Amino acid sequence: ISIPDEEGKQDESLESKTLSAEDKVKDHSTGTRVVAGQIFLESGKSETQSEDEENFYSQEEEKENSLEELNSLEVSNLLSKDLEESEVQNPVLTAIGGTADGEPCHFPFLFMGKEYAECTADGREDGRLWCATTYDYKEDQKWGFCETEEQSNKRRQMQEAEDVYQTGMKILNGSSKKAQKREAYQYLLKAADMNHTKAMEKVSYALLFGDYLKQNIQSSKELLEKLTEEGSPKGQMALGFLYASGLGVNSSQAKALVYYTFGALGGNLIAHMILGYRYWAGIGVLQSCESALTHYRLVANHVASDISLTGGTVVHRIRLPDEVENPGMASGMLEEDLIQYYQFLAEKGDVQAQVGLGQLHLHGGRGVEQNHQRAFEYFNQAANAGNSHAMAFLGKMYSEGSDVVPQSNETALHYFKKAADMGNPVGQSGLGMAYLYGRGVPVNYELALKYFQKAAEQGWVDGQLQLGSMYYNGIGVKRDYKQAFKYFNLASQGGHILAFYNLAQMHATGTGVMRSCHTAVELFKNVCERGRWSERLMTAYNSYKDGDSNSAVVQYLLLAEQGYEVAQSNAAFILDQKEASIVGENETYPRALLHWNRAASQGYTVARIKLGDYHFYGFGTDVDYETAFIHYRLASEQQHSAQAMFNLGYMHEKGLGIKQDIHLAKRFYDMAAEASPDAQVPVFLALCKLGVIYSLQYVQEINVREIFSHIDMDQLLGPEWDLYLMTIIALLLGTIIAYRQRQHQAIPRAAGLRPAVPPQEPPPEHHPPQ
Repeated sequence: ISIPDEEGKQDESLESKTLSAEDKVKDHSTGTRVVAGQIFLESGKSETQSEDEENFYSQEEEKENSLEELNSLEVSNLLSKDLEESEVQNPVLTAIGGTADGEPCHFPFLFMGKEYAECTADGREDGRLWCATTYDYKEDQKWGFCETEEQSNKRRQMQEAEDVYQTGMKILNGSSKKAQKREAYQYLLKAADMNHTKAMEKVSYALLFGDYLKQNIQSSKELLEKLTEEGSPKGQMALGFLYASGLGVNSSQAKALVYYTFGALGGNLIAHMILGYRYWAGIGVLQSCESALTHYRLVANHVASDISLTGGTVVHRIRLPDEVENPGMASGMLEEDLIQYYQFLAEKGDVQAQVGLGQLHLHGGRGVEQNHQRAFEYFNQAANAGNSHAMAFLGKMYSEGSDVVPQSNETALHYFKKAADMGNPVGQSGLGMAYLYGRGVPVNYELALKYFQKAAEQGWVDGQLQLGSMYYNGIGVKRDYKQAFKYFNLASQGGHILAFYNLAQMHATGTGVMRSCHTAVELFKNVCERGRWSERLMTAYNSYKDGDSNSAVVQYLLLAEQGYEVAQSNAAFILDQKEASIVGENETYPRALLHWNRAASQGYTVARIKLGDYHFYGFGTDVDYETAFIHYRLASEQQHSAQAMFNLGYMHEKGLGIKQDIHLAKRFYDMAAEASPDAQVPVFLALCKLGVIYSLQYVQEINVREIFSHIDMDQLLGPEWDLYLMTIIALLLGTIIAYRQRQHQAIPRAAGLRPAVPPQEPPPEHHPPQ
């Protein structure tokens, strides 16, 4: 179960954190260096190395326990990789050239009064690495190179590439201005041309998405193929995405799956997430909940470990169809004018505006960039005015520490106490954390429990989460999984990521609840979608808003592969509108249909209706009224969609895909009117039309001539019925003529009575209608 501490790390008692392959490489490479193309281990083993060797077999036992959750391909690769790494021997480094060619290097050796434990370039202008073959170089003058001239040139070239790459990254991370970011990518392009792997990864992604470089999928594909040959997990994942979406290559789900699998084995989290979604939805593979659980859990562990007390960045899920219909309403973005208005209020001393802006800048979102300096300033102003909420958030910022606010348990405790004394739940929760972990005060579980309970009673999610964790782990209270589940559930309703994570762990292991793989996967999926890669949702939206639909659609397609329902529907919408020129005109509807289908499978009503429309009109598929009817019915029954009900009424009325039934058509029209007020006018018109059709059908069904032939007017109205009828017609005619004459006489009389110049003409709005 994850409990955030001041650095944002977690105590995971349900499952130990899974290391990515990159982390494993870092661990195994401790105390190593590459010389002359081979791994060279230090002669004296470091403590980390000895611990790695001692723990190797225990790690193997842990892996064997999890074999049931991994497929056979993953198991064989992981085990063979670890066995190969464990069998690395200590090679003897041999001198090349010099005065001791072929003799083994001696470490350490003495040169210019200094001992060297490895090859050095000291004393040489050309920068080539060398070593001595005896201890004292000055006395014996025995030496040789550690690398050939070719290897030396290659190493220097890579060092130059690394310097260029670091320069580019420094500019990229140090500025938010587009012009400087473009300048940074010029450095990265130069480093990529020098075959620098990380630079190639950055540039290939920038070319793929159009980030600060002109979008060029073909160039991106070439770089990704090169990276894949070198074994780059990022390159493998991105190349898999190209094959999955058919961008720049012929679509091949088999190749995509292979590249995704290799990327995941290399430790790429996005590849794991894609595979998790594919196994969950059965895309290109047999549906397997357990396999999906394995992949999603691994990614969720990493996401949960990044969550801090402040909760992390906000994920904006903006739907393009809603945004086009109601600009600004669906996005939840704050207009620049509104932000300036709040800033004006804050400057004038409005405490609520100060706290609101502080929270916006602390977490980022709604069109406001994350800025801890501005957040600290706003909270400080509000706290000085006596606002308890601001005090509590200042306590949070001091508890976690950042570039702006130095970490200080004492200052955090001071603010938490002041806020808690005023009954603020955020302050109470912070004080509980201090007593739970002993930050600035002695550890006191009873007081921690007391403050968490107070915060939880006021509905504060952090208090609920920590209370659940204490019950789960039996800290300060008797262990009670049902109580833990209750508080985690309450915190999850408030949207806390760690609450979802802990509930997922409980469902995955069957702790305190019946084990449910399906529920665990859905919860882990929710956690995974809160990772840092979710920021691309906002990047894609901004690209679309700026008119770059090609860049937006590629970004949405990658997020759609990861299982984001909103990205699937947005990608389908852009394709549906034929706004992306990178996709051929003949392919837009079939691809849109695919992504509408995936979005509908995740419960999006509009996507389900769109599927019905595509089958009804034959967009991207053959016209199929029966399938369209099925989709409309699902949208009607599961999501109570008024649009779907109206469409079902129309299909019943016309007999499309179903037997014609006017009574059922009326029933569905009535249901649509009840489901949504917006449907009342079209339903009224449809019912009027239906009434006319029903009347015509009724008239057609009966024989009018036979009815009139059976009616005897003499018996019904008397023998002189025709005279009565003529009299009535004459009276009606006279009435109409008299009315018309009076109307003609009234007009000139009214004109004559009007004065030439009215003394006081009333305002225009008071004139009677003419």
